[in-house]
Amino acid sequence: MNKTLMIGALAAAFAGVAYYVTQTGQSDPGAPAQGDAMVAVSLPEELSQRAQMGEKAFDAVCAACHGQNAAGKMGNGPPLIHKIYEPSHHGDMAFHMAVQNGVRAHHWRFGNMPAQEGLTRADVEAIIAYVRAVQKVNGIN
Repeated sequence: MNKTLMIGALAAAFAGVAYYVTQTGQSDPGAPAQGDAMVAVSLPEELSQRAQMGEKAFDAVCAACHGQNAAGKMGNGPPLIHKIYEPSHHGDMAFHMAVQNGVRAHHWRFGNMPAQEGLTRADVEAIIAYVRAVQKVNGIN
């Protein structure tokens, strides 16, 4: 293939990809769309009463960024049902500190997490119980 024809073919392919990205907002047709869950999550058959309270608090305060069932949300926030958040790496105190002080972005590129107002220590403990119950069903112990 001559050089001019090869450059033309590459330019046409690039133009096609650029058109796709501008029309769909996605660079990969198989990639999740903005706002989609980032990971598949299995749910526990039963939650303790404390974890049930945590699920309600999570849905009210955390799900907007961390997604339904803590599955993450493309373009918004990371999944908490992820190996990074296993108890041996991010213990329960890390969740308390994140709520109280916010978090500087370090594992993901979603930007910094602001402190969350209006949650009591008991609320955060219930949220942790919910997240840990869902993590456990998904093999994160």
